[in-house]
Amino acid sequence: MTDSAPDRQAVAVDFEYSTGLPALLERLELSVLLSTYQAGRVVSIGCHQGQLRLGFSRFDQAMGLCRTPTGLAVGSRDAIWTLPANREIAARITPEGEYDIAFLARSCHHSGPVMGHDLAWGEGRLWLVNTLFNGLVTIEGTWSFVPQWQPPFISGWAPGDRCHLNGLAMAEDGSAPAYVSALGESDTENGWREHKATGGCLIHVPTGQIVLRGLAMPHSPRLYNGQLYLLDSGHGGLLRVDPTSGTASTIATLPGFTRGMDCFGGYAFVGLSQIRETAVFGGLPLQDSGQELRCGLAVVNLSTGSIDGLLWFQSGLEEIFAVTVLPGWRHPALIGPDTRTDDSQTVWLVPPTNA
Repeated sequence: MTDSAPDRQAVAVDFEYSTGLPALLERLELSVLLSTYQAGRVVSIGCHQGQLRLGFSRFDQAMGLCRTPTGLAVGSRDAIWTLPANREIAARITPEGEYDIAFLARSCHHSGPVMGHDLAWGEGRLWLVNTLFNGLVTIEGTWSFVPQWQPPFISGWAPGDRCHLNGLAMAEDGSAPAYVSALGESDTENGWREHKATGGCLIHVPTGQIVLRGLAMPHSPRLYNGQLYLLDSGHGGLLRVDPTSGTASTIATLPGFTRGMDCFGGYAFVGLSQIRETAVFGGLPLQDSGQELRCGLAVVNLSTGSIDGLLWFQSGLEEIFAVTVLPGWRHPALIGPDTRTDDSQTVWLVPPTNA
């Protein structure tokens, strides 16, 4: 069941995109989700009949995103939402016949405010980078969270953002956490801020060893096709990392603070943010580059380093937090928990009746 004329207030967003982006998404047979905590939205980017389509769904301080065996998980200010996938109802969502999959917010796990960053599915459960408590946790049962792992330089489980742990790369087979990124090797609350332009690091989870140092606010480590990738956000960089030698090479330098990444089909889908808030982002090398910084999505060819697709927001959005691709689905409908304040519509999912 759907409500074709819901009471809602659309998000005022202006955007542009490169002419080849719709064809690229259609060739790869996928769509893309972006989260933005600044605007409190999850943005869906899909295609219908060769035309790009964007949707905006309201989540309070939307942050981490990930695919799960049954749909999606979306992190928010103090809860993690579960959105089961539904193919049957997608065709009936207005305008009818445009959507090939629907993700419907149906329940949430109340974690409390934990400054949650990357979400990932592995070992049959949901993993969360709990930035406030400086560690990796799982979301299980009636607990706010279940502590699982911390960097060796962190002295214990207590609230207080000491190293700004943020990114998580799961093993490619989904078996366990493999790498995390942090903004500093500090055990003092807000200690990471002191050397944020050079203090970032990449950590191997099973051993606790530092793989790479000297990074500027790194985010989003990912394992893909046997390679390790990382965003050196303060330089606007996409890096390929050799964990054995502890070296990195730059694949591409992008026009924005790079945060949020997913890889598929030989491409990296990278979120771009403008730098507005100087208290956190001031003093980064990216600000001295002289280039105009954009908020949006860059699609980078991992073999050549070329930007083969670009979408940027002219107004309404200034930062991107997480990026997730949806292989096999060209035009998703994302129905969040609060359809009164976004441009989605109310959907009732009920069992069939005899009446």
